[in-house]
Amino acid sequence: MDSKKISILLKRDEGTKLDFKQRIDILIESGKRELAKDICAIANSRGGRGYLVIGVEDKTKKIIGIKVCDFKEEQLQQIISSRCEPPIPVSLDFVIYQSKNLAIITIYDGGQKPYQLRENGAFYIRRGSTTDTMRKEELISCLQENLSLNIETIPIVNSGISSLDFNIINKYFLNKGILVNDNSRLGFMDNAGITFIERDYNKRVVTLGGLLVFSSINSIYLPHNMIKIVNKVNDNFDEVIIVQGNLLDMLDRTEEFFKNIFPVNYPIAAVYEAVKNAILYRDYTIFYKEIEIVVSYNSVSVFSPGNLLFSTEINTHNYLKRNMWIYDKLIALDDRKRFIKSGRGFARMKKDFFKYGKVIFVDSKDDNTFKVIFPGIKNFI
Repeated sequence: MDSKKISILLKRDEGTKLDFKQRIDILIESGKRELAKDICAIANSRGGRGYLVIGVEDKTKKIIGIKVCDFKEEQLQQIISSRCEPPIPVSLDFVIYQSKNLAIITIYDGGQKPYQLRENGAFYIRRGSTTDTMRKEELISCLQENLSLNIETIPIVNSGISSLDFNIINKYFLNKGILVNDNSRLGFMDNAGITFIERDYNKRVVTLGGLLVFSSINSIYLPHNMIKIVNKVNDNFDEVIIVQGNLLDMLDRTEEFFKNIFPVNYPIAAVYEAVKNAILYRDYTIFYKEIEIVVSYNSVSVFSPGNLLFSTEINTHNYLKRNMWIYDKLIALDDRKRFIKSGRGFARMKKDFFKYGKVIFVDSKDDNTFKVIFPGIKNFI
């Protein structure tokens, strides 16, 4: 974003894809709520990319300016990821205009409409220069247009195909029986949802799922994609171990850490099953939490972001599964076929600990997490 682009925006009137704000205080609750609501409304409105310009008086377009230190990209992304469902792809730029700083939030047309606020479940839209709740017919129309899309195919702003591991991509297409070459590969990647073309700039970016499965350096764009192992039992290893990378590599390295940390007679296969399920089914739109494993003498816990969807009682398996796009890719890529038997993990975990103690499953809607608690290692040493 440059001063020329700002000058063009300032010549336009506020509308469905453009909103001017004199100021927004994102350090207080009301400011966060207002920002999420406005971005949600612009994202749901038709017309492609939208803009929220902060530091401009909306009626007179007088340049007021802002303090750059009041806005940070990390704060903005956390507000959006924690309050909007699904998270809306946005970016933050600063421009000096008439010797004053302006903040410009670009709201991308990510193709995951309709977006709603998690706080109240409302769907918002812009009507001219005002924000309003979506009407029934608008909501139905939006759902019909976008119902077939996956969360995993949302584009990750500022990502690029240089972050992808093409050896993994080639292996995926080969295992799917699809012959690709240097000329056809990008087209197949677009069709598979690994990449997405930003039409305004004719730029190809990577999707959420594309980064998770096919990039070993995805932490640059998705720092929340990690497994944090808190080791309270083995002094030969660090107390906190961070595992990042593509999903299959993370699973492999976590298994190796388990073999070193746990006693040899501990049923690590059950804990490994919980981690495998967390990698497959966690909510990757929660950008402020990671998978966490706490290993102690009294208990071993696996925390996964995102509670079960539409769960009633766990043993009935009456719940929906997330990330079926990711599941399809992991099934094709995993030489060890670990995901083939996915769906009976709870029963296998209980069976492995039948002689040692109870396995507890905690589905917390308040914390938006799913937790598995195993007996600790004190009875195995």
